[in-house]
Amino acid sequence: MENDVVLEGFGLRLEPLAEEHAPALAGLVDDAMWAGMSTPVPRSAADVVALVRDAVATPGRLAWAVVGQGSPGPDGAAEVRGSTSLYEWSPAQRRVELGWTYYGRPWWGGVTNPACKLLVLRHAFEVLDVERVALRADARNTRSIAAIRRLGAVPEGVLRSHRVAPDGSRGDSAYFSILADEWPGVRDGLLDRLLRPGPARR
Repeated sequence: MENDVVLEGFGLRLEPLAEEHAPALAGLVDDAMWAGMSTPVPRSAADVVALVRDAVATPGRLAWAVVGQGSPGPDGAAEVRGSTSLYEWSPAQRRVELGWTYYGRPWWGGVTNPACKLLVLRHAFEVLDVERVALRADARNTRSIAAIRRLGAVPEGVLRSHRVAPDGSRGDSAYFSILADEWPGVRDGLLDRLLRPGPARR
């Protein structure tokens, strides 16, 4: 699905995911960071290129590279921090899922995730005009589940044996959602986290 949407704010630029992002993204990935994904760990830039091509070709998916707007990296290029997507978008049903999200370890626990979520959720609710955004995580992925809960997303339950892991085992999916009438509260909570005075955060 062609995505020409650029989202900017809070030191981030979310630009349409493209093959040119693959080398930087490949350098961020490790086994622990990729745990819970439904695809094998990408071991090379070529593996990430294949993932990018699949993301771009998937109907109903808007995929972005998450890029820092501060100082460029050592090679002078923009600092690619990770990737995120809206997917399974159904305009007729006014619903979408937010996921396929990962960041390099230097940006865990800082402002990158709440800023990214604010930009993407704002686009979903205020531009795409959806009524519902769903988020899910492998039920064993406590770090991702904690991050989703901090957003203010409402837990909906666990779908048992919902997904197949790359090793062939089956896993449960924990589901959460944010509805349109809940979005203002979620938005304000994210803004509070982003604007709260404190030490410099990533």
